[in-house]
Amino acid sequence: MIERYPFHERICHWLTGFAYLYCFGTGLAFYSPYLFWLAAMLGGGPTSRFWHPVVGLVFFGAQMWMHHIWRADVSIGPADTEWLEKAKYYVSNQDEKVPAQGKYNAGQKLYYWAMFYGAFLLLLSGAFMWFPEYISFDWRWVRPVVVFIHEGAALITIGAFIIHVYMSVFMVPGSVAAMVHGSVSKDWARAHHRLWFHQKTGE
Repeated sequence: MIERYPFHERICHWLTGFAYLYCFGTGLAFYSPYLFWLAAMLGGGPTSRFWHPVVGLVFFGAQMWMHHIWRADVSIGPADTEWLEKAKYYVSNQDEKVPAQGKYNAGQKLYYWAMFYGAFLLLLSGAFMWFPEYISFDWRWVRPVVVFIHEGAALITIGAFIIHVYMSVFMVPGSVAAMVHGSVSKDWARAHHRLWFHQKTGE
């Protein structure tokens, strides 16, 4: 077995994920009255309204912690561009036909950056929505703008999050177990992240 995620990386990942999931659920409840039942499941409307921005700060902080840990592993280079051009082979589980990847492939890196920049947009727009009483009447035009930005960033990150969960659970078996236990088999590492496997083992 090869260690893929040390304990602190797993804690960071799950903290970020569950914080986002809470904001995902409460945010959808606020987005449409047809989804307000989600707020009822999460403690009710006032409770969801109180905790949504607070947990949003937790999500942002965890995302920054994640950036501190993984920023060197998620930079995009020429090999990633080539990988994206051949992504159809990855989707059809023909990993041997795509360029060897490091700890994260190009698709994972794109997901990471979508969530990273999305976190900033959600924080900045959410701050205006959290304290609307502090916005001067002369600046009232800002409110619909920040609502649009917040909803747009939310929809983009929701789409990315759903793809991430689907890929982890169904497309690449062993990914969730790796994030729970921290290690993967040599065969898994060789099949999905050949360059990282060679760097870790020298084989």
